[in-house]
Amino acid sequence: MSVINRVVSGPPRPGNRLSVARLGAAESWDLTEVWELSGRVAGHLLGLGVRPGDRIGILAANSLEWVLLDLAALRIKAVTAGFDPGKFDATGAELVSRYGLAVLFTDQDETADRVRPIATVRELPPSDAVLPNVVWQPGETPALKFTSGSSGPAKSLLASAGSIDSSLAGVQEMFGHGPGDDIFVFLPLSLLQQRYWVYSALVFGHDVTVSTYEAAFATLRTARPTVVMGVPGFYETTGAHLQARVARTGASPAEVAVEVFGDRIRYLWTGSAPANPATLRYFTDAGLPIFEGYGLNETCIVAKNHPGAHRPGSVGRVLPGKEVLIDADGVINVRSERPVATRYEHAEPGESEAMFRPGGIVRTGDLGHLDEDGYLFVRGRADDVIVLENGKKIIVRPIEERLKACTAIEDCVVTNPSQRQLVAIVSPAANPVDTGLIAAALRQANAALDHDEQVAKVVLADRFTVDNGLLSSQFKPRRKQIEARYRRLVIDPEEGIRA
Repeated sequence: MSVINRVVSGPPRPGNRLSVARLGAAESWDLTEVWELSGRVAGHLLGLGVRPGDRIGILAANSLEWVLLDLAALRIKAVTAGFDPGKFDATGAELVSRYGLAVLFTDQDETADRVRPIATVRELPPSDAVLPNVVWQPGETPALKFTSGSSGPAKSLLASAGSIDSSLAGVQEMFGHGPGDDIFVFLPLSLLQQRYWVYSALVFGHDVTVSTYEAAFATLRTARPTVVMGVPGFYETTGAHLQARVARTGASPAEVAVEVFGDRIRYLWTGSAPANPATLRYFTDAGLPIFEGYGLNETCIVAKNHPGAHRPGSVGRVLPGKEVLIDADGVINVRSERPVATRYEHAEPGESEAMFRPGGIVRTGDLGHLDEDGYLFVRGRADDVIVLENGKKIIVRPIEERLKACTAIEDCVVTNPSQRQLVAIVSPAANPVDTGLIAAALRQANAALDHDEQVAKVVLADRFTVDNGLLSSQFKPRRKQIEARYRRLVIDPEEGIRA
């Protein structure tokens, strides 16, 4: 039986728990109780007239209610549409209309037609409704998910049950999650991949702790997880904290790591954006092995480092059911036995055709290569290759990674306004900014680069965040917005830090 059908086929074995960890509070339920509560919610949805294929919207922060609604939708063959409150500023009524929702549950203060408060979900009484016997076919679609990349409005696609199954089965083969494990999830549950770990807990018999990005750092130690699912930005910020505490207290990196992450970590997971190699080394050397992977919303997980198959600098070996094809321009294309989707549901004209190709192939737009042992290396975005006036093509990601090795630089984007020289737009790591340290980092980076790759100056920006529009919902720099916002400083010959 497929993983997704094992989720809906019946209650899990008792003894494993779902916990929700917030600042100053934590709650916990046996997964059998979560299953029973999700059945009540499923009966309630049927009473509202929700039928197979209808869309259930959720606009709310991570919570038990979020989990219950998603599981309830799976159990009646409805489609979960998750909306990140930090990304969607439309009203509930607008979301209902735009995405064809049967009902929207939200933690916002709204009372429009078909918009309901999510707080009521937990307290629903038992239902007399008879739930259907549900079997998800590989091509059917349990989730509407959104992807914006690094620029542009959100696009959506309907994700297939087959892609969920193949991803969960592949991850389970690599990492063997099971009794004794507790997977810590703090990215928004509106991201389908984060909900995978709830499904994994139900099927493979482990605990799962759900938190939020804001509460993650404060709740890690008391939660005592064995696995943490995070993005590179989280680990870079946490790594800087660990290093500062080591310098202040004289404790070893391993001792400080236990103070922050607890004493049960088996491994750390990262992906969704390029990770700083120095950050990966620091955590691994501190006794917290961290494994980088690669995937897109349009492909799900493609490659992953894992115990026994880990090559630093790579994003891991390609998973079963996936094939990586490198085209003549060096762009990574992915063929899936069970594609996530074959088109976007909501997108600008031509965007589906640019991404989805016949035969289950997705053109990722990333540049990369496979080594002789099948490890995938990603060098950057094809769109981020800069062509100088002398015809030299510059891949900016390695340059940015060199600069980000500086502790005063949290993130940066390299651009070339004149096609003659490169300029780095920097998100500083602290305020006040240590301009001397940044200038030294610029000198050090340029000393290791070819003449055409050297950066002429650094321009200081505001900190890149999701709220100010300079990071995507998956914490990737939005290059076009950053370049547009700081263009005046970039082209002004009097502005900037020079080596």
